[in-house]
Amino acid sequence: MTGKKIKIAVPDQEGQVSLMFSRGGPRAGAGRKGIGETKKVSLTLTKQVWDELENRCSVSGLSKSEVIRGMIEASLNNT
Repeated sequence: MTGKKIKIAVPDQEGQVSLMFSRGGPRAGAGRKGIGETKKVSLTLTKQVWDELENRCSVSGLSKSEVIRGMIEASLNNT
């Protein structure tokens, strides 16, 4: 990191102090926008179900979260 200027910035909102290079850095509104509220869940399934889930993920090109979210939403919409 020789020759690069670093400054410490305090964010507008309460939070962590961040290191910024002389250009760029954290900006209000930057980054991926959330699609909802995140909560951590532990899920126990049989190996066969996990294998099928991983197969569906690889075929569809989606993450486990995306596939599970789709299944939950479809189930809730059918009730």
